[in-house]
Amino acid sequence: MKTEVKSTCCYCGVGCGVLIETEEGRIAGVRGDPEHPANRGRLCTKGATLHLTADPTYRLQYPERRATRGGERQRVSWDAALDEAAERFAATIRAHGPDSVAFYISGQLMTEDYYVFNKLAKGLIGTNNVDTNSRLCMSSAVAGYKQTLGADAPPCSYADILQAGLIFIAGANPAVAHPIVFRYIEDARAANPDLKIIVADPRRSESAEIADLHLPIKPGTDIALFNGMLNILINEGLVDPDYIAAHTTGFEALADIVKNYPPAIAADICGIPTADLLQAARWFAASGASLSLYCQGLNQSAHGTHNNAALIHLHLATGQIGRPGAGPFSLTGQPNAMGGREVGGLANLLSAHRDLGNPAHRAEMARFWGVPFVPARPGKSAVDLFKSLKTGEIKAVWIACTNPAQSLPNQAAVREALQAAEFVVLQEAYGNTDTADYADLLLPASGWGEKHGTVTNSERCISRVRPAVAAPGEARHDWEIVVDFARRLGRKLDHAGVDRLFPYDDAEAIFNEHRETTRGRDLDITGLSYALLEADGPQQWPYPEGASAGKVRLYEDGRFPTADGRARFVAVEHRPTADVPAEEAPISLLSGRMRDHWHGMSRTGTVPRLFNLEDEPLLAMHPCDMRHRNLESGDLVRVTNARGAMTVRVAERPGLQRGRAWMPMHWGSQFMNSPGANALACDAVDPYSMQPELKHAAVQIARVDLPYPLAIVRRCASRSDALVLMQEARSKIAAFPYATIALYGRSSPLVVFRAAAAAAVDDALIAELDRLFGMDTDDGAIVYVDARRSIAKKAIAREGRLLGVRLAGETLAQGWLKQAMAEDELDASLIRLALAPSAKPPVTVAPRNIVCKCADVSDVQIQKALAQGADLAGLQEKLKCGTFCGSCVPDVKRIVAQYGTQEAAAA
Repeated sequence: MKTEVKSTCCYCGVGCGVLIETEEGRIAGVRGDPEHPANRGRLCTKGATLHLTADPTYRLQYPERRATRGGERQRVSWDAALDEAAERFAATIRAHGPDSVAFYISGQLMTEDYYVFNKLAKGLIGTNNVDTNSRLCMSSAVAGYKQTLGADAPPCSYADILQAGLIFIAGANPAVAHPIVFRYIEDARAANPDLKIIVADPRRSESAEIADLHLPIKPGTDIALFNGMLNILINEGLVDPDYIAAHTTGFEALADIVKNYPPAIAADICGIPTADLLQAARWFAASGASLSLYCQGLNQSAHGTHNNAALIHLHLATGQIGRPGAGPFSLTGQPNAMGGREVGGLANLLSAHRDLGNPAHRAEMARFWGVPFVPARPGKSAVDLFKSLKTGEIKAVWIACTNPAQSLPNQAAVREALQAAEFVVLQEAYGNTDTADYADLLLPASGWGEKHGTVTNSERCISRVRPAVAAPGEARHDWEIVVDFARRLGRKLDHAGVDRLFPYDDAEAIFNEHRETTRGRDLDITGLSYALLEADGPQQWPYPEGASAGKVRLYEDGRFPTADGRARFVAVEHRPTADVPAEEAPISLLSGRMRDHWHGMSRTGTVPRLFNLEDEPLLAMHPCDMRHRNLESGDLVRVTNARGAMTVRVAERPGLQRGRAWMPMHWGSQFMNSPGANALACDAVDPYSMQPELKHAAVQIARVDLPYPLAIVRRCASRSDALVLMQEARSKIAAFPYATIALYGRSSPLVVFRAAAAAAVDDALIAELDRLFGMDTDDGAIVYVDARRSIAKKAIAREGRLLGVRLAGETLAQGWLKQAMAEDELDASLIRLALAPSAKPPVTVAPRNIVCKCADVSDVQIQKALAQGADLAGLQEKLKCGTFCGSCVPDVKRIVAQYGTQEAAAA
């Protein structure tokens, strides 16, 4: 029998609600929850394929340990695993003190998971060494809000998007990173043709395509842009002096600073026309309701906190905060980065937005937990935490639900740190991440569709997460693992009150304790309960006891959570980027997201169709920079700086200025023979937020001569088979100076392996690759060899279907071959063309355009369904196109109308 369970998406901070369809104890489907306030039934491509990520192939299902670092993993019992972890941590603490251990956790945990991790470290062990990958994404937003408004509380809601007169997108690309938010922006434009949209981004991103004004500022010049805009607002009398006088402090000092940013100077620093800067400032002031949306482009900077503050200043100076359609709205990166911040999930915070540096706040939490004290010494933030692992200051680290061996900057240093650590515990749902290679003990955790608890999205909305199915094998919930470990550790440390500290039997008990810590705080949720969230659905905070609803919008009364109730202007100045391009590294490498993938792809990387748009790492460059280096699209380049190097394929892409290159941050060692863009990323940090400058690095790019290409495309019977093959084939990536591996396709999943070498690959390696990919057979084999040119091709076909092809020495046909194999479009009589020396596909292989990206439906599929009698409703029922985010509905309608016209003409 089929059932549906309400839950949330586990990707970005939009916090979309989902309905998980289950059948016979397994996840069978997913759709957007039409009742959830974040998405109203819409889902993006990632959310729409969540059910396809439930494959258990890569899941860590049992506790495992290594006897030696780098050795084989052996299955152990939970008791043995947690006893060993407790003994190792206890021995380290006894010998070297509480600060010799650390915890590195994740914005993808439940709030309840976060809470017990913090209590374990700060309440039981007595160390503040607990930080999170949210440090890499949202800590500058936290610090920026606190410096200006007094608390880490985004004042806006998604409802403001539809009420805005101007939307200012700065350092964000919601079309790709927050697609459902972008759907709201599109809705707002459709409802209000007078809506103005400004996008400030060094690259002409997908979001910039709908902008009325794109500001392609130089990387790292955000403060110059915002100070320049404020200069114009002041000089043209466009500020709100009454609001400034009544509700803020510090304006005069900042006004003196921004005198140094007149339009011509500020525009020159930013590298944009002065007229565009003037236009942006005037539109911002004149809109009536200006809404700013911003994310990692501002946060991931050595000046990230002041980037945030400088943008918030524009709202304070014009009084555009605390009213409909106006305000500074930070778009949270991860699904529960907000929840982690709420419980003190950073090394400098305590529960309910308390500051670790505040003695009164430490005393409050010590009393609440019933412990003698909360340590005063600041904990290590993410970058410093791993540096301390390398020096030996920290001996043991517990990593949960994150992959620092892919996500942190300066990967060489991070991996050296993990190798140097005396003891590494990895609590994880997936056993194949880059970090898993360094773990001494691996603990299996439940994943999406299996967890329960709460999460908080970008608009302060708390949602219940409910399990739809049981976790595979012996995997346990994250909070259960932590509580069990804490009890064992406490006994080994002779902590008499450990059972009182960790009395929880379920996640609800943890939520109730967390809720009580918020009483009287800015995020007071004492009026919430699991029962209320079940009955009334997701709710925004604050929601104090006695309230009937949460607050849609903060600071409507002009009062801020500061000592004097006033917001603060901060003295901010433009400073150069931490990694300034120079002669030896003249190109600014920008990193960002792909639409269809998430973080290190441990989850999205298991879904073949999510690679259909882009199935290998590509470095985008400006054509002038390419010509200067004698490059053409498809060439291989070596990207280097003092921190690392990678070899990737280059592509000419629109939207980039000269001197700037762009690469997605998702690709890591699971898919290429390099940790990816983060190998080169700058690990300089912001002095207030301690967030590293991940967004920008200065690099050198040079052509690399690897004239011998190789490509293997192999069809698999199932997605599980494809995942197994891909995992086995990863062992061959290191055999080449350039190599990538990825999935592709839909119903017929493919594994695509690409490589290049300086000379012809020897027969032994070819034979090993053939064996690995199931090409070592004469059954149905077609072979083409040109020894003089070192070309060796082989295809395997059975019953008229092309199952696999290996192209060595010449690979021009790989592009159309993978499409033909994925779609079964190659007629049996034409299979021999798979080995022909031509890049052109046979006429029977028609190019297809993906119309519905969420459901991966092509125009060819729609045409076929229409020919079989389907109408729009039938297409949505059969193919699911237009039933997720809805952005493709106009295109689907157009195809239906064109088909009807053609049919009428034919009649």
